[in-house]
Amino acid sequence: MKRIAVVGVGLLGSAVASRLLQGGFQVAGYDTRPEVLQALAGAGLRAADSIADAVRDAELVFTVLPSLEAAEAVMSGAGGLCATAARGTVVCQMSTISPELARRLGEAAEGAGMPFLDTPISGTSAMVARGDSTLLVGGDAVLAERCQPVFSAVSARTVHMGPVGAATLAKLVTNLLVALNTAALAEALVLGEKGGLKADKMLELLSHSAAASRMMDIRGPLMAAGDYPPQMKLDLFLKDIRLMMEAGERLGVALPLTGTAQQLYQQASLAGLDGKDLAVVKTELERMAGMAKA
Repeated sequence: MKRIAVVGVGLLGSAVASRLLQGGFQVAGYDTRPEVLQALAGAGLRAADSIADAVRDAELVFTVLPSLEAAEAVMSGAGGLCATAARGTVVCQMSTISPELARRLGEAAEGAGMPFLDTPISGTSAMVARGDSTLLVGGDAVLAERCQPVFSAVSARTVHMGPVGAATLAKLVTNLLVALNTAALAEALVLGEKGGLKADKMLELLSHSAAASRMMDIRGPLMAAGDYPPQMKLDLFLKDIRLMMEAGERLGVALPLTGTAQQLYQQASLAGLDGKDLAVVKTELERMAGMAKA
């Protein structure tokens, strides 16, 4: 497979397309915001003006959409993949959605003659761009193996989780820990700062202690600087937390810590911080501690 389409070229989709271009693949991209395609035009991306244009000669298509509604519309809506992609085109659904929707999209794709894999990716957009991410795969193992050269260009690791829907559930489990670790780090830093400790000194200590974590490495510097350029936008991550809570309810699993974290992230969202990285939750804890900056 050498001809790849990417439908949805936001932060994550752009990183995926960039990795594919670096890997020598021919890549067409489509997004409802044409301007986001221009950043990769110089790297060889073919900017498509519709889904049909993007997939007209694609052997595999990644869909990387921000919402469940967009994921379903791109698959089954007017002008979507079921109506425009050729039979035999492999569809890899990379959006963070519910396991139920992943299975429904898989059934729609297979009904249109398109093999389907559930392929969410674990890593921030910056991690994906540098190849430091893990691709989770749900679906036929033989098909997944056939796609492995493409997956290897995108991600350092690929883990087959089981049938369609299993990879999406695994992504929600992964993001649950991201949510809790980020909120816990913010809470710890606010406690120290309120007591007079410097955030950079605390991070230096914590990163070499039993409390070290990947989120500390990724989001600790953002919290210390008080600057939150998006690697995962807060509003999109709130969608992920809602999906976690729904999965817990469906499976009969209590998620009390996740529920508390959801409230904190929601408060940050209500403060107008949706476009920031989710590490901006620290500002809500600062407000609660009476440390809000003027």
